[in-house]
Amino acid sequence: MTFTFNDIFKSSFLEKVVGFSFVDALIALLSAFLVGLFIYLVYKKTFSGVMYSRPFNIALVALTMLTTFVILAVTSNVVLSLGMVGALSIVRFRTAIKDPLDLVFLFWAVGSGIVLGAGMIPLAVMGSVIIGLVLIGFVSKNVVDTPYLVIVNCLDDKAEMTILELLRNTFRKYRVKSKTVMSEKGMELIYEVRMKNGETKFINEISQISGVTSASLVSFNGEYVS
Repeated sequence: MTFTFNDIFKSSFLEKVVGFSFVDALIALLSAFLVGLFIYLVYKKTFSGVMYSRPFNIALVALTMLTTFVILAVTSNVVLSLGMVGALSIVRFRTAIKDPLDLVFLFWAVGSGIVLGAGMIPLAVMGSVIIGLVLIGFVSKNVVDTPYLVIVNCLDDKAEMTILELLRNTFRKYRVKSKTVMSEKGMELIYEVRMKNGETKFINEISQISGVTSASLVSFNGEYVS
């Protein structure tokens, strides 16, 4: 069987190309970029982890645009949508997400891309603005008591009791997180405390206690003392 140029130009594939709106796609992708840029700024503003990852933040912008791109293709063709579902079902991402807020931003980027690809630009803009304001509002809220870990190495039980007495007089709430006893080197004690206004004078007092060999203070982002 032979094909002529007339057969090619009569192909349904070219009809789909002709029926595709470049203007609508350009508007959707541009909107996705602007929404992704807003997500980028909110993530940078609200980040409170140990180390800020700029590549991850840039990936949020690209993810918003990529999701919009995929949805634009899916909504234009039912057959393509079924094939896309099958293709994406075999994709597996094994990168561990340690911060729950990072997962929120990923879903935000994907959700915005889906809504923009479906042509609901006002909904995407409104939803993104509300989500961004909520995140900024929670992060900018001042925390009265900041959690810290106090790590102390001491030689005997007497030093431990003195440390506990000092913590009891200094903090309203404290909790023993760990106690490791070493045969000849004494013990290592880890306490969780909630400190106001960054006052660290107490750690100097602990280091001067007889029997204490070392004392350190570490920022802690885990579970708060209830």
